[in-house]
Amino acid sequence: MSHTAIMLLAGLALLILLRLTIRDAAWATRLFLILWLLVAIGNLLVGVLHAGYGWAEEAGIALVVFGVPAALALFARRFWR
Repeated sequence: MSHTAIMLLAGLALLILLRLTIRDAAWATRLFLILWLLVAIGNLLVGVLHAGYGWAEEAGIALVVFGVPAALALFARRFWR
């Protein structure tokens, strides 16, 4: 399994965990977005500084790693309260 797929599954797991443990959907979504942005930035920095990828390569992956779970979180907040 690729690292990107693992990160996407980790984002989904964090989202589910927060939505199940925090009653207020808006607060759970905000907390998820903040935490997941930090994780995505950390993942980007590891890719650039330790794995040897370029900033442009990692920026595209970082958008996917952050964007897909963030979009799911916003969709879930909108339609499943």
